[in-house]
Order: sequence, then structure tokens, then C-alpha cells
Amino acid sequence: MTTTLKHPDLNAVNPELESAEAEGIVRWAHNTFGEGLVLSTSFGMQAAVMLHLVTQVVPDIPVIFIDTGFHFLDTYKFADQLTDRLKLNLKVYQAKQSAAWTLAQHGKLWEQGVEGLNKLDQIHKVEPMARALNELGATATLAGLRRGQTENRKNLPTAVKQGDRYKVHPILTWSTKDVHDYLTKHDLPYHPLREQGYTSIGDWHSTLPITAGMDERDGRFGGLKQECGLHRPETQEEDDSRFSSGL
Repeated sequence: MTTTLKHPDLNAVNPELESAEAEGIVRWAHNTFGEGLVLSTSFGMQAAVMLHLVTQVVPDIPVIFIDTGFHFLDTYKFADQLTDRLKLNLKVYQAKQSAAWTLAQHGKLWEQGVEGLNKLDQIHKVEPMARALNELGATATLAGLRRGQTENRKNLPTAVKQGDRYKVHPILTWSTKDVHDYLTKHDLPYHPLREQGYTSIGDWHSTLPITAGMDERDGRFGGLKQECGLHRPETQEEDDSRFSSGL
């Protein structure tokens, strides 16, 4: 039977998790949070890594996918492919209004600077995710953030508490090479748009391919910010700069 510890001592646990293998971190999270543990995915560039890694340990874990209504068609096809192959227990959540309705009410929010992008994220990502976590009774979420992705993520611990819930990052210390090696070892695919120069996949209106010398997340949000809204920074200042961002 899975043991559930509602309030782990993160100060004591994080030093141990720092040197643990990714699979071991997933097992710790499962043993700690039991049925309250969920996995979130955007079916992005390297999504197959976390989806495969976690479901090898917890096959029936609820996998939350926030359908913004603005994903690339290739993302939906990729989601279907991985859901079928890995037999995912997929839980799809959407905003309470359609993407078309948001467009009618507010215009092209993605062309209205950081304020517009944040409003769009709140409607189509943050609110649906909060609803998903509440309805699924989640006490902790596994997420595939890595320290090398953005400046703010360099400071993340393996396990953090955000409000009343916890977030655990099993591949936080992995490099881009580690990700590639895992995908290759298990014959897992990258997102199909990789072949067109994309390195970080979000909504079609705020994602561009990159060129040589650019950071892997430089194609997101026109350089105005690097975070999607689900992984909120602790302060507004952290989100104001593309070099300092925070799920």
C-alpha cells in the first residue's frame, strides 16, 4: 500500500533528491503523495521523456493536458500518438470559453504585449489547470522543468511547495543531451515540429522556430517572456524580462 505523507520536510528531503536518479524521485513522489500525485504535460518538444519515465513507475497516474484551443495541429496528433503508445490516463481540461470567444471579446491578446499574453494565459491555461487540480484532488504535480531552460529555473529545488500543493521536478538536473539520450534509448519521438526548427512548443500564435546561436526558448512569446503561465514566477520582476522568468 502506498504511504502518503501530506507534509514532507522539504529542507531535509531536497538534499537527498538532488543526487537521486529521476526514477527514484518519481518513486519518492508516489510513495509520499499517493493518489494525490498527478503529471502535467503540454505535449511539447520533449514531452515523451516525462510521460514515459513517470508511467514506467506509476502507469495509471492522471496526466493533465490543458487544451488551450491554440495548439498546433501537430501537437494534437502528437498527443494522440503518445496517448495510444503509452496508454496514458489522459485528463483534458479547457477554458470555460472557446478560443474563438476569447478572440471575439478581447482581440488578439498575443499582440497586446506582456499584459495581453498574461491575460490569455490566465483564461486558457491557469484557470483550467487550477480546476483540473481541484477536481482530481491533486496534492502534488510532477513536471518536466530543467534548470538549463531559463534563468529562473536555475534556482529551482527538486521539490517545492506552491500554495497548498507540491511540485516535483524529476529531470531538473538533466541536460539537453540527457534528454536526447533518453529518447534515443527508449525509441521515443520528439515533437514533429522539431524538423522545422522549433525547439520549444507552445501555442501557434506565440511560438517561432529559432536560428543558430539562440536559446531553445527564444522562440516563445516574441521574446517578451519565456514562461507559459502555468509555471508562475514568484515576483512580477521575474516575469518582466526574458532573461528572468519562472511553471
